[in-house]
Amino acid sequence: MIYFDNAATTKPSRSALDRANVFNQENFYNPSTLYSGGLNCAKEIKTSKESLLKNIGAINHELIFTSCGSESDNMAIFCSVKRGTFVTCKGEHSAVYKSFLELKNRGLNVEFIDLNPDGTVNVDKLLAFAKTNKIDFLSIVHVNNETGGINDVNYIGKKIKEINAKTTFHVDGVQSYGKLQYKLGKEIDLYSISAHKINGLKGVGALIRKKGVNLSPLIFGGGQENGLRSGTENVFGIKVFEYTAEEKYSNLKDNFEKVSKIKEYVKNNLDKDNIITISGENSSPYILTVSAVGLRGEVVMHTLETEGVIIGNGSACSSKNRYSRVIEACGYSSDVLDGVIRISFSTESTISEAEILVEKLNANVKKLKGILS
Repeated sequence: MIYFDNAATTKPSRSALDRANVFNQENFYNPSTLYSGGLNCAKEIKTSKESLLKNIGAINHELIFTSCGSESDNMAIFCSVKRGTFVTCKGEHSAVYKSFLELKNRGLNVEFIDLNPDGTVNVDKLLAFAKTNKIDFLSIVHVNNETGGINDVNYIGKKIKEINAKTTFHVDGVQSYGKLQYKLGKEIDLYSISAHKINGLKGVGALIRKKGVNLSPLIFGGGQENGLRSGTENVFGIKVFEYTAEEKYSNLKDNFEKVSKIKEYVKNNLDKDNIITISGENSSPYILTVSAVGLRGEVVMHTLETEGVIIGNGSACSSKNRYSRVIEACGYSSDVLDGVIRISFSTESTISEAEILVEKLNANVKKLKGILS
């Protein structure tokens, strides 16, 4: 099976799993216990936090482990600013977008900023809104999970803080951490990350918080994570996250160049008469979104699956909807929206796999359109 749906999830790193296995076998202790085994596990969690923060140059920040990126997003949105005006864009992951809808249901002032055609936020409209309205909380995705569009969140943070230094700025970094050459800007207050997007395990995420930024617990209980996120820590999953992130960041530039070449090959060799490209030039090399105009993306996805190639047709968290909310907000017509396909790469992807993908995708689209018998 050839797998090109890595934006949904990635295959766990065998080397990271093997390296962390000691925390499943010998060092399985509860890190909240006070005997040596538990204390050692607590120290290992501290080491993981330091490593994950160092990867993006987060100096004046701390890290809170969560169960996933969605929990990290929810914690940032519901547990920092309690009142005022909350602003995001129409291209956010459902974990942010639906949280903002819930804020609106609760009677808070919520604003959704328009997108550019590539899925990035329209910065001019965002800044124009900020100049005429006091923004108390802002959340902008770093890499759009459906188009791969990259928002310059450090620049956005800088400009927003110049307008209102008290704005709390959250960034969903789930599709950027471990993939982009990026250092966390000092204007970013909260930053969400997730393990399973970079060959770690499902069930582990984190929220990075600038020290001094207000934050209250979303989950109450035993007071783990300095009282901010109760629940016994998943030491094994945390160590796998640390180790796989270490693998990514030690080869970040080479990985970026390798995946960029694979994406360019696919993009350049797709049948341009039948498949249009939605992802723009300013997009992550790990995501390529296209549309088989006039077809249903879901049908194309299933035909490829029968031939041993896995692709996606948008965000896995929005798979029950006919149209992608995000791509629709980019301004595309219904025939384009119907045919949306998301091809997403990993560091394990190869050119030979890409060649098979292109061949089968082109042929199946033509067949479904009745161009080939």
